Amino acid sequence: MAKRSKTQSQITATEASQISESPSNSSKIPFRARKIRKLSSKTPSDDDETSINENSPQQKLQSSSSLPQTLTEPLSSQCEINLALNHLRSSDPLLATLIDSHRPPHFDSDRSPFQSLAKSILYQQLAYNAAKSIYTRFVSLCGGESSVVPDSVILLSAQQLRQIGVSGRKASYLHDLAEKYKNGTLSDSSILEMDDEALLAKLTVVKGIGVWSVHMFMIFSLRRPDVLPIGDLGVRKGVQRLYGLKELPRPLEMERLCEKWKPYSSFGSWYMWRLMEAKGVLATAIQ
Repeated sequence: MAKRSKTQSQITATEASQISESPSNSSKIPFRARKIRKLSSKTPSDDDETSINENSPQQKLQSSSSLPQTLTEPLSSQCEINLALNHLRSSDPLLATLIDSHRPPHFDSDRSPFQSLAKSILYQQLAYNAAKSIYTRFVSLCGGESSVVPDSVILLSAQQLRQIGVSGRKASYLHDLAEKYKNGTLSDSSILEMDDEALLAKLTVVKGIGVWSVHMFMIFSLRRPDVLPIGDLGVRKGVQRLYGLKELPRPLEMERLCEKWKPYSSFGSWYMWRLMEAKGVLATAIQ
């Protein structure tokens, strides 16, 4: 278990005030209205220092224990967002300092689940600007954002994708995702109705999509409120700094320390990215 540092026992108001007022492109959470659905509080476990190896058996299969109570609706209105922030303020005084020194998250995405997953694949392991450039060319190749659909993606050859900077491996990932939509394994509607556990199991079957990618998809695209990406290095470093830990917390320690955030762990994670940006460490979530 990680030990507390005497010199880093808490985050000060001065440190919190250094946090950027505007979420960066690398960690802004886009939300949009969805239907109410029942969610699971289960989150996967990962002992790796980073979350780059998305296809390892450990990344695909590990999951953590759940608590009996879960939030049953996505964050889709300012009222719900305020409720989440008030809960975090009251349950975690250290996190309250961050919340009170930063504007609430801004949610503004309108991509479909398929579009978000395709984008996630293209952005993996790339610098933000490089990934953004490739994604822009990919959208153009498909015929526009609205044409990023399984039927159009599956028709793109590996050669066409290579010409816009997509590696052969990622081309195979995109084709596998499109094929699973075509054969009925996945659909936008089924994704929206799945609970967290079922969604994790379904999406990690897709080539190139691992536990970390699913966590980011749940937070940023589906606006699921109670996701704690315990394998994300930025979130782990944020927790380390927030609670003044001498060592980087391991997954079980993360779950214990962040249990008080439930049922709004996604927001707590968002503020960990903000905290690390203030220290010059970019968040790992890519939008």
